[in-house]
Amino acid sequence: MYKKHFILYGIIAFCLSSCKDFFGKKTDLSFIEVPQYDNQLVAFIPIQPVLTNFVRPIDIIAGYDELLYIVDEGSHEIIAMDQSGRILSRFFLKGVKKIVQDRKLNLLAIADFDTTIGGTTYTLSAIYRIQMDPNVYSLNSARVTKKIVHPFYFRSSFAAADAQVKLNSIALLADDSYYITRTGPNNSITQFGGPNDAVIYFNSKDEYQYYLVVNTETGVASDYFKKPFALVTLAQPPQSPFVNTLRDFYFSSLENNTALKVQRIQAITTEEGTDYALNTNQILGDTTKADGFLYTANRFIAPKGLAFAGDGTNYLFVSDNQKDSVYVFTNSGLEGVKPPPGAESTKFIKVSFGGTGTAPNQFKEPLGLTFYRKILYVCDAGNQRILRFRLTTDFN
Repeated sequence: MYKKHFILYGIIAFCLSSCKDFFGKKTDLSFIEVPQYDNQLVAFIPIQPVLTNFVRPIDIIAGYDELLYIVDEGSHEIIAMDQSGRILSRFFLKGVKKIVQDRKLNLLAIADFDTTIGGTTYTLSAIYRIQMDPNVYSLNSARVTKKIVHPFYFRSSFAAADAQVKLNSIALLADDSYYITRTGPNNSITQFGGPNDAVIYFNSKDEYQYYLVVNTETGVASDYFKKPFALVTLAQPPQSPFVNTLRDFYFSSLENNTALKVQRIQAITTEEGTDYALNTNQILGDTTKADGFLYTANRFIAPKGLAFAGDGTNYLFVSDNQKDSVYVFTNSGLEGVKPPPGAESTKFIKVSFGGTGTAPNQFKEPLGLTFYRKILYVCDAGNQRILRFRLTTDFN
């Protein structure tokens, strides 16, 4: 309603400003009330009901098939849900912690793989490819078609220390290739396969290609990533020929000594391949545009969830597991959203929210999150629920 009024007032003002009365004088427009907008009315507000019946939901995605998929760490399940919140089907996968869906509608999941090597039982990190039955589109009839187990995607030998390496997150590109964040105890740049702490890249056939090195001001860094955790690319649903084809990505770091815990890495395609560098075009410190910035040092403590909007708004969402809060940024690094039409200021309005508690706008250990059709979904893991939010300016 506000939006319609602002547009109407704007049309009236434009028309009258160029009109003159019969005597050639400009029309006096002082009688028109200038619309004012209270910034407090711009916020993410909860959508009821709260979605419960989960043990410990830690990840959620919006699929290219327009369904929602949840990882329940407590029940070791992937759960399919429609946009009304109705649970449709389930798939058991031990130790599952992260999922994505490619544009062929296959799921890729990071989970555990138990195996015995040399008489000793190990639990290793693995990527599972899960395919739906085309005749019965349901997780109940889905099957695993491939397992990519660490470290066997890049070497055939095994050492006990490999069991300490964890694959943490996965993010798809528009061509169905993908990045993975990996962490572990050995971060020597001279070891085969690179340091354990790394972002690694697979093609669409699940073939390991390389670990990423990053160009910096002081040279190429083979050990740039420190305890990398969450990961998201710009290629997001809905399914469309216009899905973002940039190979950039955002990642989060859980390293205590890293001041910039969420960064955008820019991918530059050259004749020799792809180069990666920190995106330095993110706006920082311009308080005429916003009151907060993604690249503010020590902004986060434990940013364990990242989501990017695929609807053209280009919002970046960050959940901080320790601050029990969700932060909203633009693709250029400004915190907040655009003010509505007719607002007095063009400055971005801060809509980050949260705090510890059980209220509909509070969290306890927020983790995975996704944004689809103007609704923000947040896994409130410690409260065993999924919360939904929508901007007040999106209700029309």
